[in-house]
Amino acid sequence: MEYRQLGRSGLLVSTVAMGTMTFGGKGMFQDLGHTDVAGARRQIDMCLDAGVNLIDTANMYSSGTAEEILGEALAGRRDQVLISSKVRMRMGTGPNEEGVSRLHILEQVEGSLRRLGTDHLDIYHVHEWDGLTPPEETMETLDGLVRSGKVRYLGVSNYSGWQLMKALAVADARGYQRFVSNQIYYSLESRDAEYELVPVSIDQGLGVMVWSPLAGGLLSGKYRRGQQPSDGRRLTEWSEPPVRDEEKLYDTIETVVDVANAHGASPAQVSLAYLLAKPCVTSVVVGARRDEQLADNLGALDVHLTGADMDRLDKVSAPDLIYPHWHQANLAAGRFGPADLALHGPAR
Repeated sequence: MEYRQLGRSGLLVSTVAMGTMTFGGKGMFQDLGHTDVAGARRQIDMCLDAGVNLIDTANMYSSGTAEEILGEALAGRRDQVLISSKVRMRMGTGPNEEGVSRLHILEQVEGSLRRLGTDHLDIYHVHEWDGLTPPEETMETLDGLVRSGKVRYLGVSNYSGWQLMKALAVADARGYQRFVSNQIYYSLESRDAEYELVPVSIDQGLGVMVWSPLAGGLLSGKYRRGQQPSDGRRLTEWSEPPVRDEEKLYDTIETVVDVANAHGASPAQVSLAYLLAKPCVTSVVVGARRDEQLADNLGALDVHLTGADMDRLDKVSAPDLIYPHWHQANLAAGRFGPADLALHGPAR
């Protein structure tokens, strides 16, 4: 296992993190998996044996059940792992039971700590932007949680570039704790994050944690042009992530499969190895309904792509240059810095 520094923090995290969205299987998560406590213990054992030291969860996964299962499965060995959880999404029917107001954050962090059976969270991610709460209120509240010891480090997830910079500007101006982690959707299926989120993470010193690195299973190899797997969804049923260009997706999958065959690896392993070779990516969060899926994902640690492999994958999956990026590519490329090259550097 390789361990990387999370942004500008002193925290070292494993390049593969364990995800818990499959724990519980309640409500909107019922189609993702139904991992119970016994299954969670078994998968945690597999991850610990592989050197994984970070487990990612959220208060809203199965309405708190995922945190409860994780807490029970970790009983007696909490100190062996780092726990990341999140706050923002709706957790009840009342008007104040969502968002990142002081009220909601303080209520939800106590609930997460109780369900997890711990006195602190190692990383606490704001799960989504809240346009109604002033960022000063959010950042002050999060700063207080770090100073109290209930939270060790702060992270953010699913913000746009301007939203993230606004929050960081407030933190810097007022001397509050900064975000050190940016948990984003990023995969060979869609590299939208390279427009703003990867560059701002490089520029501002945030480590990137990737959620759904296999695009909800699209990059697992079981989805091929002209074929429909017996146990999978049809592309028209995909909402996260949305499939906007089916032909490009299948071209990408064919290239992934070809590279995988050359390495004696699985398509999932190549897709994960690709992300771990990208600038600023600290860790990929993997979750699995079945133990064999988890074992296969952990095998990505042994896959080392060549420069030629990366060029092929970069080219087939390259995002379109939207404005102002095409304009900058034409007129400003001579003075691109490291953050700019996160988008403009890969082979096209």
